[in-house]
Parts: sequence; C-alpha cells; structure tokens
Amino acid sequence: MKKTPLYQVHRDLKSKMIDFGDWMLPVQYFGIVDEHNNVRNRAGLFDVSHMGEIIVKGPNAEKYIQKIVTNDISKMKNHQIIYTPMCYFHGGVVDDLLVYRMNDTKYLMVVNAANIEKDLQWMLKNCKEEVEIEDVSDKIAQLALQGPESEAILQKLTETPLDALPFYTFQDNVELGGVKVLVSRTGYTGEDGFEIYARPEEIPGLWKKLLESGKQEGLMPAGLGARDTLRLEAALPLYGYEISQDVSPLEARLEGFVKLDKTGFIGKEALARQKEKGLERKLAGIQITGRGIPRQGYRVQCGHKDIGFITSGSYSPSIGKNIGLAMLASEYTQIGRKVDIIIRGKSTDAEVVKLPFYTKKYKR
Repeated sequence: MKKTPLYQVHRDLKSKMIDFGDWMLPVQYFGIVDEHNNVRNRAGLFDVSHMGEIIVKGPNAEKYIQKIVTNDISKMKNHQIIYTPMCYFHGGVVDDLLVYRMNDTKYLMVVNAANIEKDLQWMLKNCKEEVEIEDVSDKIAQLALQGPESEAILQKLTETPLDALPFYTFQDNVELGGVKVLVSRTGYTGEDGFEIYARPEEIPGLWKKLLESGKQEGLMPAGLGARDTLRLEAALPLYGYEISQDVSPLEARLEGFVKLDKTGFIGKEALARQKEKGLERKLAGIQITGRGIPRQGYRVQCGHKDIGFITSGSYSPSIGKNIGLAMLASEYTQIGRKVDIIIRGKSTDAEVVKLPFYTKKYKR
C-alpha cells in the first residue's frame, strides 16, 4: 500500500483512512458534510500527493502532445494550463489530465493516480517523435487549497501577488513559507482555489504552515469524501465512473475539450463518426424526488424499461438533495424527464435535472 508524505500526519489527526487506488488516504477527518460545507464557505486543505506527474520535453513536445490529446494546446502560452481527455483509437478515454506549459519545449502532464503506469506506457507506445517522457511522480507531492478564503490564506505565506494569477494558469519558483513551489489556480471542487506542487519532503511543513495561516479564515483539512461530493455537485468527471476506456468524452459531456477541427489526433476518427451518427447515450444529472441515494451501478428505468445506470451519486450538502450522474439513452436526457432509480430492488422516483448541480465559482 502506497503512502503520501502526510500519512503520519493523517493518522495523528485521527482521520479515517481508506484504500484508494492502492494508496492509503484520508476519507474524512471530522465528517464529510462538515468538511464539504467548510470548503464551500471558507476553505479546505486536501492531500493530493497521490496524483501523477509526467514531464514531456524536447523541440517536438508540442507536436507530440497535440497527437495524443483531444484538446488543442497549440495556442497555449507559457504558464497556461488546459484540461483534456487522452483517448484510445476507438474513442474511449485513457485518462483525463491537465497539461501545464512550462515553456515551448517542456510540459508537465498531471494524471490520475491509478492511471500513472497505464498512461506512461500508452504515451511511450505512441511516441514516434523525438521527445523525452519521464515519470516524475515520486519527485513531486501536491496539496490542494480550495474555497473562497483560499487566496487570502495563501497570500500570507508568499509575496507573489496571487490576485494576478487567473484561473488555469500557474507560477513556478514561488517562495511559499520559505520553500520554492509551483502554484496553480486549479482545483476539483467547483470553488476558487490553488494546487501546490513541491518536493515530497517539503509537504509536511507546508501543510502545517497553511493550516496555521488559515486559522482565522476557518481552514480545516478535508478528505476524499468531501472531495467527491464537491466534484459531484460541480459535475466534474471521475475516471472509472463518468469516463473510462468504454466511455467517450462526447458521451461524458466533454465535447468542449474535443477539438475535431484539429489536425489528426488519436481517437479523432472514432469521435468524429460518433458525433456524425449521433450519440446513443450521454451523461445526465439526476435528482431523487422519492427516498434513497443513487449509487454507482444502480439501474435507471423509464416505464419499467432500463435506460441507463448511475455513474456517481450522493447526498448533496450544498442543495440538500440526493443527486447523481447517470449515463442514459439520449432520448431520455431531457430536463424534467421523470425516471426511476432501482435502489436495493425497489423503484424510487427521480427526474433529470440541469447540470451542474452547483454553480462553479472559479476566478476568471
């Protein structure tokens, strides 16, 4: 079982630890709902050191990355970030990731923890350009500071003006609490916030300094449980749930990150055919109007006919409703459509609702 540099810190805080993709990580410290609400109203600090980092560099780095991802990185400037799926030739998703442009010959790709080795092998297998590809996950650890008070908390520890850092940009060589780090204005919660990249040995000290800095603003640690409910409310996909090798980014409502007008990339032909033919299924938002919480794999029916399945579901602390994301036959995804969720063998009333469930509050 893998452990982050903060493993002992989590144990000392009496957090509930779980196995998450072969990592031992905290699911909660004080309660998922309390941690969730604190991120929405104040700020939360997450240990996301399990995430993977892969460096791609060389004169042909841009050309190579353009080939393996669906989004268009050609117009990126230094210190910009984009979100993008990376697809198989049949259109299914290898992973969804962030691409950081360090300079015109060097990019940092941040990938999901459970997919690091798979992503690396896929990237190496499909590399015919002269580029260097290096997995640096063991050399980098990561914290996520999320919530409306994040900027005020972080600004106390650095002279770098954070209000000048727009959404989906980053600054490297930032001195934060006496340590050189990379800071990006990104996150997975639907709130304004930052992700901080540093050497593993520096993370425990940064964690402590951030919590001390944020006492006045009400900063508290937050675990995987709150991270999941926060991203669900914001309708942000999770690999293995909303996207996978069997689900295309078009089906997962990620068409804005698929640039079919871009010169050939892996999966383009399959995705173009899918779009031209019309989607047989796509992701939709579900709100329970009866009783019960929708969970991954629960069947969705309409008139006793199976029309899809729940991909993720939970109680939503922000809106006080039981909600879920569901992969449904396209003809049943109209807003207001009445459907049934089969929960433990019994039918529960639900309806299709507009996404996201919670309006994102990023700093543009």
